[in-house]
Amino acid sequence: MMPSSTIQKAQTLDVIAIRKQFPVLNREVKGRPLVYLDNAATSQKPQAVIDALLDYYTNYNANIHRGIHTLAEEATAAFEETRDAVQRFIHAPAREEIIFTRGTTESINLVAYTWGRKNIKSGDEIIISTLEHHSNIVPWQILCEEKNAILKIIPINDNGELMMDEYKQLLGPKTKLVSIAHASNALGSINPVKQIIEWAHAAGSLVLVDGAQSTVHLDIDVQDMDCDFFAFSAHKLYGPTGTGILYGKKHILEDMPVFLGGGEMIKEVTFAKTTYNDLPYKFEAGTPNIADVIAFKTALQFIEDVGKEKIRKHEQDLLVYATAQLEQIPGLRIIGRAKEKVSLISFVIDKAHPQDIGILLDNRGIAVRTGHHCAEPLMKCYHIPGTIRASFAVYNTREEVDELTGGLRKAIKMLS
Repeated sequence: MMPSSTIQKAQTLDVIAIRKQFPVLNREVKGRPLVYLDNAATSQKPQAVIDALLDYYTNYNANIHRGIHTLAEEATAAFEETRDAVQRFIHAPAREEIIFTRGTTESINLVAYTWGRKNIKSGDEIIISTLEHHSNIVPWQILCEEKNAILKIIPINDNGELMMDEYKQLLGPKTKLVSIAHASNALGSINPVKQIIEWAHAAGSLVLVDGAQSTVHLDIDVQDMDCDFFAFSAHKLYGPTGTGILYGKKHILEDMPVFLGGGEMIKEVTFAKTTYNDLPYKFEAGTPNIADVIAFKTALQFIEDVGKEKIRKHEQDLLVYATAQLEQIPGLRIIGRAKEKVSLISFVIDKAHPQDIGILLDNRGIAVRTGHHCAEPLMKCYHIPGTIRASFAVYNTREEVDELTGGLRKAIKMLS
């Protein structure tokens, strides 16, 4: 049972009213009401976000920044309003520090292919951690192979927490970049990014923070954090897919080479020479994902209207409740016991493959994620092929947690 004080906190959020804003939650899967617990992969979208997409295509579909006609001006204004909204949401100093990309993956690659190729030399060192998503591993491996640089890895303890003393020992005069997940997509562990950044800066290194899993759950203030880059995706914040953000400190972005060549990222083009555009457009070549960027502003407004603090308390209540319920299931072992976690739980079950459990849960309308979660090195660290991951959002309920635990008990019985 949950403490009464925790129950009271959870009641400050009207989950029933919130659920009514998400049309997909009304559907059935395999003849049963949908229980969607795969929010770490992507969140569902409120009707207001869907309406914003429809409104753009219905009423003012046009290309942006180039046209002088009414539709183009309306579309441009709406697009740039999202940039301003993102700036406020993460407390960036300037709007030109907000770069639109296709997602966290492209944001990280942008830094690797521009800042990295210009600044990383043979023998330089880049530090990441055992907890990283493949998107924060592979770009740095490619860069290190190309530049003959060295990739170093921060180890973790059994709870899935970074070993900070080991991290401090890895830092040195050759460290040029630390690229770190704010929160693990596979375990939920929240990393102490302020300390990581402080120590890295003292060693003369820049820091990129992968905020894909943290931005929807935690208050983000890039100035207080003092990160040099921060990357995240709209679709994990109740927004559309195909839209991401790269924040970078202005002086660093200005010094970086361009990423993609084409329209918009130029000031003047001749066959002899091209002059590149100012920030942020220098990194936004071609026609962007206009509709989804515009709708992302509506998603941010949804979060602000509900309230980040209320959302966080509700999700943490679900995490505490789900952890207690899952611990009562014989043969179930939770992977990742960090003291600070976002609202997801990874676990394995004795003598059962995660995929088999996932299929049996889906037969009961319960959506979870199974596998290595694009974190194969982390799974190898725990000597497991993968986990079952349940991840929670603002619209999830304790009743859905009960459905999960009931479904797990039935699945285990079927497989035994």
